[in-house]
Amino acid sequence: MSVSERKIETLAAKLGRALHARGWRLATAESCTGGWIAKAVTDVGGASRWFEGGVVTYSNAAKANLLAVPPRVLATAGAVSEATVRAMAEGARAGFGVDLAVAVSGIAGPDGGTAKKPVGTVWFAWATPGPTFAERHVFAGNRAAVRRATVALALERLIDLAAADD
Repeated sequence: MSVSERKIETLAAKLGRALHARGWRLATAESCTGGWIAKAVTDVGGASRWFEGGVVTYSNAAKANLLAVPPRVLATAGAVSEATVRAMAEGARAGFGVDLAVAVSGIAGPDGGTAKKPVGTVWFAWATPGPTFAERHVFAGNRAAVRRATVALALERLIDLAAADD
């Protein structure tokens, strides 16, 4: 199923309302989406009230240097892994001093997939004031479709977390 730009716009606006209502601030740590999550949220007017910032950490060195992902995690689990996105999300949350952070790392294609990590594999993590949550999804479609679906799912889960009762 293809995700429309309109859906992403709607999700980003809904997220902004939820974060603003809760008094929370957001940060992003992106790899395969190349800053698209941050772009989506900053397309919403008034985002400066609830969005602190984001980083695109495409290389392993950037993940380690900017988000404090331990090099041993990258060496043993790889960039597209639960351990890496958890560390990315937690590094973004701590580094930006925010309530909520999202991290994504995946293989958008058309190359780079393996039997264990096929093209379309994306790991997500959301760091909250409580636990950090992680999920793995494998999306179908071309590079643009995988990236668009990744942005939409990241926003959907952020909305769930921002709107949740403690």
